[in-house]
Amino acid sequence: MKDYLSELNTQQRDAVVYTDGPQLVIAGAGSGKTRVLTYKIVHLLSQGYEPWRILALTFTNKAAKEMRERVEAVVGTDNASKIWMGTFHSIFSRILRTHADRIGYDRNFTIYDASDSKSLIKSIIREMDLDEKVYKPSVVISAISWAKNALISPERYAMNRDIMEADKRAQRTLIYDIYSRYVNRCKVAGAMDFDDLLYYTNILLHENTDVLHHYQGFFKYVLIDEYQDTNFAQHLIATKLCAESNKLCVVGDDAQSIYSFRGANIHNILTLKSTYPTLKTFKLEQNYRSTKNIIHAANSLIAKNKEQIPKHIFSENELGAKLEVTDTYSDYEEAVVVAGQISRMHMLKHDSFDDYAILYRTNNQSRRMEEALRNRNIPYRIWGGVAFYQRKEVKDAIAYFRLAINPNDDEALRRVINFPARGIGDTTMSKLTAAAMDAHVSIWEVISFPDRYPSGIGTAALRKLAEFKKLIEGFNQLNNESNAEQLASKIINDTRLMSLYMSDTTPENVSKRENIQELLSGVHDFVSDRFEQGNSDTGMASYLSDISLATDQDSNDMSAERVTLMTVHASKGLEFKNVFIVGVEEELFPSLMSCDTPQQIEEERRLLYVAITRAKEACLISYAKSRFKNGQTMPTRASRFLGDIDPGCLHLSSGTMINTTPSINPVGNYWAHNTNRQNYVYKTSDNGHKQHTNSAVAADGQTHIVSELSEGIRIRHGRFGTGTLVKIHSNEPEPSITVQFDLTGTKKLLLKFARFNILN
Repeated sequence: MKDYLSELNTQQRDAVVYTDGPQLVIAGAGSGKTRVLTYKIVHLLSQGYEPWRILALTFTNKAAKEMRERVEAVVGTDNASKIWMGTFHSIFSRILRTHADRIGYDRNFTIYDASDSKSLIKSIIREMDLDEKVYKPSVVISAISWAKNALISPERYAMNRDIMEADKRAQRTLIYDIYSRYVNRCKVAGAMDFDDLLYYTNILLHENTDVLHHYQGFFKYVLIDEYQDTNFAQHLIATKLCAESNKLCVVGDDAQSIYSFRGANIHNILTLKSTYPTLKTFKLEQNYRSTKNIIHAANSLIAKNKEQIPKHIFSENELGAKLEVTDTYSDYEEAVVVAGQISRMHMLKHDSFDDYAILYRTNNQSRRMEEALRNRNIPYRIWGGVAFYQRKEVKDAIAYFRLAINPNDDEALRRVINFPARGIGDTTMSKLTAAAMDAHVSIWEVISFPDRYPSGIGTAALRKLAEFKKLIEGFNQLNNESNAEQLASKIINDTRLMSLYMSDTTPENVSKRENIQELLSGVHDFVSDRFEQGNSDTGMASYLSDISLATDQDSNDMSAERVTLMTVHASKGLEFKNVFIVGVEEELFPSLMSCDTPQQIEEERRLLYVAITRAKEACLISYAKSRFKNGQTMPTRASRFLGDIDPGCLHLSSGTMINTTPSINPVGNYWAHNTNRQNYVYKTSDNGHKQHTNSAVAADGQTHIVSELSEGIRIRHGRFGTGTLVKIHSNEPEPSITVQFDLTGTKKLLLKFARFNILN
């Protein structure tokens, strides 16, 4: 065995060699957490611990695989293979199969994935004749999952006054009944879902003291990774298993606790000493990933959180560049600026595109970034998700758009004929498809002329098909009379695609609503750009043709080097040379959905901390002063969190403004509370000196006539930013101007549609 201890720094070595009792290892970002966990296991083996008596729990298969491979490299495959190492779910399913009879299961139980669970919940809702718009499967599943992770049985659920009152307010008083039926149906089917693997492990250990004592004696050492992400059920299991031996090593970072929406409880790590009075805490504080400036900026940000374990993360790397903070006039310009900066840095530094990441708070922000990168021929990948135009809710809407211009599009029709549900089931579709194939016509043709193409469909189904036909024909007519934006808005409204996701605020539904709204924003941009540039072809067919390149990208080879786009949540555990954090604005980052309590604000701040600490060499932060949402351009403000960062770590691009007063955990709509104040901020002028200025964002602007303009004047456009008017075309049938915008290039704008402000 090699001298593994010589590869550790003093803090890492102290954490590895300590085996006298329970320990908490606070592992700061980039501090070598995986190395410590790996060598801790190696050290235990060197001290005579039998490999099969060591339990190592992780959250992902990837983490377990990486840890096992590192252990194998030191102690060999034979020893490493005997360690109980894996995810919570894989290890607990192994235990449950051994003792399945104790909880009323056969050892060969199956495990339901998310789609299996959703299918069963849907069946139960239909059997109970409940309204799926009220008892949405995703909402019911979320409620049941929360109950199981809180170890609340169906019986206790029904007896809990607070829970039942909450369900009553949401007009979902029968969730407890669905929960009970779901549990019974799973039992009958000999199946468990993912939450059951934790739920039943707790029941097994609680109700069977002999089994509990067996595992308490069997596992001589328990190690748990990412302890800040554990929920109540996971914390309780760990506590039970180590109650006798006290041989527990948990590793984590409270500053990176960002998954409360999944049930993670930061207090599991913050209050661990109350569970283990003899707990010894070790801190890994040297960051090996990032430059000094990046670490200092991250430290100054997270220092504003009250709920945390004190630590001082430091770096011995070079000082590095300051964090660049850039504001733009619009979200359109922000995307163009980011893409342009990546292109310039790529040419100057000769980095691989794999060295670049764009991080955003919400998935719907990817659309503009994707389009800006495509326009510069910069390859990219969506990490932990799908490209914007490949998301289900977006593809559903686009299928309706396609039918509006071509109802004979069979693939689009199949996708949405019963979505949202209108009672046209698989049997009806099979008969329609057969009739169409026999007659060599489209399915739409069969629907349009049922007498000409007999299909054997019953009267009730024919009536529903006639209603669908009327809906699509209305869109066909409107397509001939309106532009793409008007038609898209009508389709989203009349098909109920938006309202489908309005009944609850689960993260899944919020994301889908945002994506549909972002799709409408894209259609708006398409129409506005063409109007302003004098192109009268603003119809839906042209829009669909315009976005076809976007959907084609996804079939390309994804193994080549690419810029990575992802949410900040998805970035945890990853690192990149150059990180762009976009949309750092109030009501976006922090999210409007997470501003109700100080605890929520602190988690949002931790989320930005995670984003900054992904960067190794360069971190660039941007925000837009206006963002198109809900059908209009809305003024926005820089995030309160920018004021939390030590200004000595920041370089403000010329003209960029941030609030210099640290936030100190304000709750609620921060800017709404400050709208009556003169919100003065520092602005860096072109000569580098600071001056006071008011941060209010200018409106979209107004239209102008030729006599108001002259070549050489500076203007500000709502989407394209500031620029210089270089040519007035007054002799054309429709007067226009050519503007050289500072960041978004040259545009020719039709005066009667172009809206802008004159700056000089």
